[in-house]
Amino acid sequence: MQERLQKILAKAGIASRREAEGFITAGRVAVNGMVAAELGTKADPEKDLITFDGKPVRCEERKVCILLYKPAGYMTTLKDPEGRPVVTDLLKEVPERVYPVGRLDYNTEGLLLLTNDGDLANRLMHPRHEVDKGYLVRVRGSVTPDQLRQLADGVLLDDGMTAPARSALVKESENNSWISLTIHEGRFRQVRRMCEVVGLSVVRLKRSRYGFLEIGAMKPGDYRLLTAAEVEQLRTDPSKPPRKLQGSVSKQDRQKLLPEEGRRAETAQRSGVITAFDRPLTGKGDRIPTRSTEKGTSIPKKITDERVGGVKESTAQRKTASGTIVRKSNAHMHNSKFKK
Repeated sequence: MQERLQKILAKAGIASRREAEGFITAGRVAVNGMVAAELGTKADPEKDLITFDGKPVRCEERKVCILLYKPAGYMTTLKDPEGRPVVTDLLKEVPERVYPVGRLDYNTEGLLLLTNDGDLANRLMHPRHEVDKGYLVRVRGSVTPDQLRQLADGVLLDDGMTAPARSALVKESENNSWISLTIHEGRFRQVRRMCEVVGLSVVRLKRSRYGFLEIGAMKPGDYRLLTAAEVEQLRTDPSKPPRKLQGSVSKQDRQKLLPEEGRRAETAQRSGVITAFDRPLTGKGDRIPTRSTEKGTSIPKKITDERVGGVKESTAQRKTASGTIVRKSNAHMHNSKFKK
């Protein structure tokens, strides 16, 4: 059956449909030896010889989806013209050709999905699906309730107004503060630009959650294959964990399933010492309760830097409920600027 070339390339795991369109117009795709530079070109992968950069396109590659803790100092691309490290350098043991779902800036760390499933990637990146992405942000100085409220309500950037978000103060010290920020948009350097507009200078930025997927015990450079249940849940409703993680569970287990930054904010709020601002993004997923306080914004001592930033582990790998985390023990040392 004939299909558009960009769809065939996406199914083969070469790129998302949008990226594949760029490859086609650049003349990098050929059908039966003839360059196909028009986006409307169709072909039958069972009858026609389709090549990308001179290599045959195979459509039967196993579909995989990988959750990577991207360290700071890596480019979210397959090749960098300046020779900087790229995220796929961390996946040498993965035989499939995978590509990133969305982007994280060079100096941003945290969760990044990579896959060779073009349909899944296209669904997750499409704006209408509004997948929540949670960030932990360390900024210079203190953060005021008004700044948190502005972030939650939306701020005006040079490319338009941002959508409502969820924001909360997680921890503060003499020189720096940690805040959590959950958004569903994916604009270029959005979190950093939002903070700049409200007068906050970002020192460190980490994506701690993507939909229902959390960073948990992962360290920079770690990655794991998503289970079939997790992949299917990403297709249907990325805001909720798979059914086997839901149901009747204890209060302690329920807390473990909450997004990492949400747990910290809830703990601090119950102590009556934090103000959080919650603006619904899609009406789905976890909500950080809103409660004002007159006790200021100091954080209980039990919320330490160790909980916010994580500590080094010596184990080579760690078994989790959703798969094996592959350790890259030296990845977090790549950029000394981000050492604790």
